[in-house]
Amino acid sequence: MTGGDVPPGRDARTALAAVATTGEVLAHPGLHEGLLEPWERRRLAAVRVPSRRDDVLASRLLLRLCVARYTGGSPEESAPAQLCAGCGRPGHGRPYLPGRPGVGVSLSHADGLVAAAVGPGAVGIDVEPATRRPGPLSVLSRVLPEADIRAATAEPDPGPALLRLWVRAEALLKAGEDGLREAGEDGLRLLEWTDPHRSAVATVASTAPATTFTLGPPDGP
Repeated sequence: MTGGDVPPGRDARTALAAVATTGEVLAHPGLHEGLLEPWERRRLAAVRVPSRRDDVLASRLLLRLCVARYTGGSPEESAPAQLCAGCGRPGHGRPYLPGRPGVGVSLSHADGLVAAAVGPGAVGIDVEPATRRPGPLSVLSRVLPEADIRAATAEPDPGPALLRLWVRAEALLKAGEDGLREAGEDGLRLLEWTDPHRSAVATVASTAPATTFTLGPPDGP
């Protein structure tokens, strides 16, 4: 398929996202390092910490799987590219799909967890371990709405609420927001959830409504 085509049964107006552990992705029979583009392999080779290297690799492979399921293609046909808006050079910056200007993509990785999303228009995704606690407040106050911080810190255990706010802000930033505006502005929608099986907190910010899928075999659901 080419352009903005999507397979029968897939709603082109709905974003698609997934969260998985790094181990789940690397064990998937249809995903492997050989799918990466040469520039991705060069970047991967520069990552010296083995666990972080695995996270980076898994996030890029999961993104290919998301794109393949969204478009009806294969992971081999679903390679993203990156372009830095600041310096104009390829190989870093916000990811995009060559030849599909109307489709947005995003990926995230954090300590054994990975996430990816694809959909029409702007898309941003972020994931963090549920046990992580962002901070300090002096830093959070620079990127999170003051009213949200007050509400979170008023709770008996503010850590989980602050983490959700942080993940939301990161997803909005990746979708093109500045992380300070209220959710829903400029047509962006939020899908926020906790995955207890993977101990993960995730958010998708997207122009279109989003749905999630669970990692399975290449021809599975």
